[in-house]
Amino acid sequence: MAKTQKYTTSKNTNTNNAKEPLFAYQALPPLPRMVQVAAFTYNKFEKIAATVPFTQKEWAHILHLSDRTLQRYALNNTSFEGIYVDRILHIQQLLELGLKTFVRADAFYQWLKKDKNVMGQVLNFQSLYTTQGIQETINQIGRILYNVYS
Repeated sequence: MAKTQKYTTSKNTNTNNAKEPLFAYQALPPLPRMVQVAAFTYNKFEKIAATVPFTQKEWAHILHLSDRTLQRYALNNTSFEGIYVDRILHIQQLLELGLKTFVRADAFYQWLKKDKNVMGQVLNFQSLYTTQGIQETINQIGRILYNVYS
């Protein structure tokens, strides 16, 4: 038969407490809220759109909406759906950088309208119809702003 061995513990040892260095746990600050999607109405979009001379038809193409749908948003001051808010904010980023670089909205608009051969591909106004095109246009404006453009 196997012998059983009896283990004893001292009475001063409390095995239920974890031993870790003291650290002041603090609540993290709340993350900044970019935009409440439900509250992004046509009026907010209109403020962004007023900074450049894009036509309603051009905005409709950029947002992948019909002219009529954009008119309904305007008529009712309806809130945009999330995917459109994302696109509007991406375009807003482009507009802010473009206006910082070109200073005048009409000069920026004319630059967007011209075909530009950038690293083997053409950038123009139709580039704003895709997320990748918007980002590549932002990148090109950044190159111009810092004099490292191709």
